[in-house]
Amino acid sequence: MTVDEIIGFVDGLDGVLTLRPGPGDGTPEIAWSDVFFYYAPDGVVPATTQPFATVVTKDYPGDETSRLDRPGAFRVNLAPGRQEFIRWTGHAPGETTAVEAASDDTVIAHPVYGSAGWLAVVNPGGGTEATVRELLRTAHDLARARYERRAAL
Repeated sequence: MTVDEIIGFVDGLDGVLTLRPGPGDGTPEIAWSDVFFYYAPDGVVPATTQPFATVVTKDYPGDETSRLDRPGAFRVNLAPGRQEFIRWTGHAPGETTAVEAASDDTVIAHPVYGSAGWLAVVNPGGGTEATVRELLRTAHDLARARYERRAAL
C-alpha cells in the first residue's frame, strides 16, 4: 500500500475530512507531509476530538522506534477501539509487552499511543493491506458514532 492508496481509501468513506499539513497553512513544520483523518461531515476540524487515523512519514521526537527515517518508510496509525486492539495485540491497552516497532507490514500496538488503544502498521503491504482497510473502516465507524452521540446532546 502507498500513502496515496490509503488516502484514496479513507477519502471514499463518508464524512471524512483529510488534512495534509504543508508550508503556509499555519501548521508546525514537523507535521508537513503527514496526513490526519477526522470524521467531520461539516468539513470543520472537530475541536474536541483526535483524528481516527493518521499517516506519519517521519520520526517524531520520542517516537523513533519505527525507524521512519528509512527511505520511503511511513506508518499508518489507527484508533479502532479496545476490542480490535486486544484482537490484534493479545492484550489490553496499557499492558506492556515487547514490540518490534520497526517491523514492516505487521499490526502492532502504537509505540507511543498503544496505551490509549491505538494500533499501527509500518509500511503496510500484502500481508496487512486487507487488515489496514478493515481497521480504517472500524476506526471511521467509531469516530462517526462518537460524532453522532455528541451531536445528539
